[in-house]
Amino acid sequence: MVDKLNITRRDFLNGVALSLAAGTSLSPLEILAQTRAPASYYPPSLTGLRGSHVGSFEVAHTVAMGGVKFGSPKGQTDTTYDLVVVGGGISGLAAAFLYRQHAGADKKILVLDNHDDFGGHAKRNEFNVDGRSLIGYGGSQSIDTPSQYSRASARLIKDIGIETGPFYDYFDQNYFKARGLQPGIYFSHDAYGKDQTLPNAMGDWMGDLEWAIGERAISHYPISDESKAALKALLRSDKDYLAGMKRGDKADLLRGISYSDFLRHHAGASEEVVTIIRDTIKGYWGIGWDAISALEAYRLEQPGTLGLEPGERKDRHWTSDEPYIFHFPDGNAGVARALVRRLIPDAVPGSTMEDLVAARVDYSSVDLTSNSVRIRLNSTAVDVRHTSDQKHVDVTYIHDGKPQRVRGRHAILACYNLVIPHIVSEISAAQREAIEYATKIPLVYISVAVRNWRALAKLGYHSIYIPQSPLMHSFGLDFPVSVGDYKFASGPDAATVLHGTFVPTVPDQGLNQKQQNLLGQERLYQMSFGDYETLIVQQLEGALAGGGFDAERDIAGLTVNRWPHGYAYEYNDLIEPAEFGPGNGPHIAGRAQMGRISIANSDSSAYAYVNGAIDAAVRAVNEQINL
Repeated sequence: MVDKLNITRRDFLNGVALSLAAGTSLSPLEILAQTRAPASYYPPSLTGLRGSHVGSFEVAHTVAMGGVKFGSPKGQTDTTYDLVVVGGGISGLAAAFLYRQHAGADKKILVLDNHDDFGGHAKRNEFNVDGRSLIGYGGSQSIDTPSQYSRASARLIKDIGIETGPFYDYFDQNYFKARGLQPGIYFSHDAYGKDQTLPNAMGDWMGDLEWAIGERAISHYPISDESKAALKALLRSDKDYLAGMKRGDKADLLRGISYSDFLRHHAGASEEVVTIIRDTIKGYWGIGWDAISALEAYRLEQPGTLGLEPGERKDRHWTSDEPYIFHFPDGNAGVARALVRRLIPDAVPGSTMEDLVAARVDYSSVDLTSNSVRIRLNSTAVDVRHTSDQKHVDVTYIHDGKPQRVRGRHAILACYNLVIPHIVSEISAAQREAIEYATKIPLVYISVAVRNWRALAKLGYHSIYIPQSPLMHSFGLDFPVSVGDYKFASGPDAATVLHGTFVPTVPDQGLNQKQQNLLGQERLYQMSFGDYETLIVQQLEGALAGGGFDAERDIAGLTVNRWPHGYAYEYNDLIEPAEFGPGNGPHIAGRAQMGRISIANSDSSAYAYVNGAIDAAVRAVNEQINL
């Protein structure tokens, strides 16, 4: 039974925070929000419901959804800074770093963040399993295609001590192959009538499955014989299903229909086949193929599109020869920690990439008056405005349950983009409308600490895709990365972290991506940690039953990183003009400078990657430096 699992549930309100509050008159939120954190304050080790955790979003919701106005203190409650940054994610931290580079290391900077940890979506999850330290990632995943970074972004990565070359040694690209592991697919009892885990003939991020194995596997899929034959034919086909059409006409048609509809109406795929394929793209786009164009499917070389040749270029991520290996064990939390190390050296001990991974952040030192850069956690900005003489910006924020007011010569808003119109009264109606055009992509990154992964090894899978899933659409072994003293699991007897992904969608109901995003956001806020835990355990036990998996015995810890307002919205050519992209679209007007206030976040780049966040910081800092 789920309620008997020996899983630590130390989420924000019922774990470490409660133990800290014992014997005092302060609430857990107040304890965790103290300017100088106690030595035991260490958010990465908190499990349970994380990401947008309890205490991180309520104030912003009262402002944006309830229209609540918090009074601002008559006088400043802190000193005047050269720069105030709202948002301590990669973009905000990068802005602080770049501002110091341009303006001088003596400049005083304050970074405010509403979470109990820095990094934004670049979150670190830690576990201790039977004396072994495990590290996972709870959000922003990898440094993707660094060879194609802008000059400024590439330089920042190097300036904070990160080199991409060593990852070719850190990341064991032969790990899964050497152990005979392949991608699997789990057909659940609820969706297909029985639990069945088989080789995934469609492959996964690690590459394609050997066709002979995949073809045999399809013969056992719980679908009709007609659908089995159709899926086999589709996966091997280089047929032009739009033969006779001009290239331009092909592109127009493909841009105007979803890939699911292309499979239905042009490739002759049955509904069973369409449904199996539909959610394979969720980990990349944050939505299923029912809401993404067939042209994007062509760019990503999906089944049935190889012979189309509509005259459109392929996607850059798939044409690059660069492998997807630039990944710290804690994902891009490693990038955030490298930035903090440069901003506040005493907070992150060490000096190399290798010792960065195992370093324990001293949170008691991130907001000291002696620092030229201070990071103030558990602090939600509620009002940002110029002073009457236009020479400074006043920022009112809620910290420790009380309004505080700080002043800066400049302000950079590296927070959630859609909250900006609610906290900056000076914003124009046109800029507000431009910002409100996009919707964040809701998602959940799940870290499951297991005492061993024998069940996966026995079944022969490193990852498992789940079509028609009520929660995780995929899960599997984390990236096989070893850095410095931190080593990935040597074999199936060793404890490790399984990573699962859940993107809440409402597929095949005629809803576009933005509509599904809004419904998905609502769903995530309605789910409790118990809801997630129950479904996660059901899926793991169902998919791994043949390998002898026992949740009560094998699961040592569970962290659910919930992000209702997750990754930045990228333009979807099924519902938007073809010319929209990072270089053109409403986000350009949305990020317009407002005097001494600039905007920096991946939303303002319309690009949900690390370099999108860094490039936004570069732009915002240049705006303020040149003011």
